[in-house]
Amino acid sequence: MKRFLPVILLLLSFAAKAQQIDSIYVHLYTDSLKKGTYNYINIDGLLHNGRYLPLDTSNIKFSSSGGKFFGNNLFIENDFAPERVSIKAVLKSNPALYKEFIIYIKKKPDDENLRTVDEIMNSATPSTRQKKRKG
Repeated sequence: MKRFLPVILLLLSFAAKAQQIDSIYVHLYTDSLKKGTYNYINIDGLLHNGRYLPLDTSNIKFSSSGGKFFGNNLFIENDFAPERVSIKAVLKSNPALYKEFIIYIKKKPDDENLRTVDEIMNSATPSTRQKKRKG
C-alpha cells in the first residue's frame, strides 16, 4: 500500500492542475442592462489545457455599484437612477484574477412591435419567393 501512495498523489496533482484557471473572461449576452429584470453576467475561466469553463458563484465573487446579485444574475430595480453599473468579478481560488467592467443601463423602452409571420410573408416580393424555391 505504501508503494502506491506516491503514485496516487502524483495522479491527483495532475488532475488538480488540469482544472487550474489561468485567467477569466467576461462574455456578455447584451450591451446594456435592463431595469426590472435579471441580467445574466457570463464569466468564463480559461483552463491550463486551453479549454473554457463557465464560472458561477461557487467560483466567482461578484460585486457591483448598483443592483443585487442572485447567483450570476444582476437584478436592477425599475427606479435605478444611474446610467451605468460597475461590476467586479473575483476568482475565489485566486483573488489576483479578477475583471472589472462597466455596463450601461438600457434607456429605450421595450415597446418595439415585431412583425408577425403573416406580415413578413406578405411583404416578400414574388421574385424573392421564386428565388427561394429555385435555390
